[in-house]
Amino acid sequence: MESENTAKKGIGDLYRDDRRSFTRREWRGFRDTMYDFGRWLKLYSYMGVKLGIHPILMIRALKRYRWMASFLAASNMIDRHTLGLRGKELRYTHEQFYSIVHNSVNSVADMIVRDEHLRPNSKKAAKLRENTIMFDEMTPKFIMAGFPTVKWLDIAMLAVGVPSEIDQLANPFYIDVIEHFGLAPDVCPFPASESGVAVAGDYPIVGKTYITSSMPCDGSLGQTGFMSRYFKDIPIFQITPPQRFREEEVQDYAVKNLKECIKFIETNYNVKWDWDAFWKGCEMYNEEVQCMLNKWDVNCTDYPQVCNGALALQREYEFMGAGCLDPYMLKADLKVDKMMKKGYEMDKRNDANKPKYRAIVWACPAHYYTNFTYWAQLCWGVKTMVDMECMLSHHFMHIGDKDQAMIDLAKSYERMMMRSHTNGGYENSLDECWKMCEKFNVNIVIMFDHVSCKNIGGLHGLYEDQARERGIHMIWVPHDLMDARTVSRREMREAFNKYMVNVFREKPLDPTLVDYEDTVAW
Repeated sequence: MESENTAKKGIGDLYRDDRRSFTRREWRGFRDTMYDFGRWLKLYSYMGVKLGIHPILMIRALKRYRWMASFLAASNMIDRHTLGLRGKELRYTHEQFYSIVHNSVNSVADMIVRDEHLRPNSKKAAKLRENTIMFDEMTPKFIMAGFPTVKWLDIAMLAVGVPSEIDQLANPFYIDVIEHFGLAPDVCPFPASESGVAVAGDYPIVGKTYITSSMPCDGSLGQTGFMSRYFKDIPIFQITPPQRFREEEVQDYAVKNLKECIKFIETNYNVKWDWDAFWKGCEMYNEEVQCMLNKWDVNCTDYPQVCNGALALQREYEFMGAGCLDPYMLKADLKVDKMMKKGYEMDKRNDANKPKYRAIVWACPAHYYTNFTYWAQLCWGVKTMVDMECMLSHHFMHIGDKDQAMIDLAKSYERMMMRSHTNGGYENSLDECWKMCEKFNVNIVIMFDHVSCKNIGGLHGLYEDQARERGIHMIWVPHDLMDARTVSRREMREAFNKYMVNVFREKPLDPTLVDYEDTVAW
């Protein structure tokens, strides 16, 4: 294991089976503990400043929306992803995750001042809604770079996506709602949760139009139907990107579909697409892409730096939640990029901190266990170099070429998370996996086996056969994306433990992490 992470015995003792939070904060030595506590204070200070100016609205929101309470556990989310970390790795991770929470807090603040449910008689709120678009999660929010005067909010991220990754108990209620409504229990919990929120009447109404999509699978198509009923008379536009997105002949349709979306916005908000504003957005987009590719380049070496969830979740939120349009996230990217390069040079000079095992993550990880890769690192010394979910939209925008820009925008959207490797033919999933194994010099694939996913379910045999041919270890970790009742965190760890003990003949770095109870823990 890395020298920076040696003083971390007994981390499993921080969990107790009857508590949602840790028994205490982790002691990391004076310097790192003070840094960690300072970041904790910074988080809640920002939440207090940003949301505390609307105390009445916040109380109303907490009473009105079941999912809102999960945001109160935001610091616990960061704590889970920083357990056991020291030195520069602790700092990379804090910077990355704080940018995620920073963006989410801003979205909550924008939501509560607009929401029709919270402010039904407010003329000010009604005026704000008139200039706001509501988005589904799997939509190209970057399109709003061309509409700088129109506000947008991703209501699915607010009500489903973010709470599910903060609190493992956030979504089961909504899954039960939709199943009692008649939905089959073997449907993916993501669209099921989104549909359940609609049936329960728990989406905020913060705009006068709604943009959704057919992404990433048939479950999303079904979810759109429930959303259409929920919003009733609100104009809705569905973006439908092509399935076989690698084929150039489909790009004309993809561009036409996005242009229709642009026209929809222009018509409903009496605005015109602003190319100058779009080019500025492209500059920020390209900088963020470059920062991500820099992380990849470093992680291909013997001295990886920004790994696990600090790499994966930050990019997911940057693209999905912020639409690559949050200046603060770019600022954090540039800061981490500078820190990372310095850390790499230090490790290379000292020939230090080489991972015991190198792995990549493939398929869709569990929303209720986003810190699984950190656990694998702390317990078994398995460090994740890259995650399939962050391998999205990593090409650059051509600035100044209007025709090419529309193609770039379409391709960026077609290669969104959960889709770029689960649609368009099995080679996108299989061949790309082996290419990434070679690129990042790994011989372990942590294969998240989402039991309700229909897209990858038929490829198990091919994965196993081709992995054996290449001498790659496939560690299958079952889960049910957003419903820990189907497969618990503990059961996920057990599958991994068995492989490390029986195949690698390994002993755990921290025996307290092999088996502990966290069924009710955030």
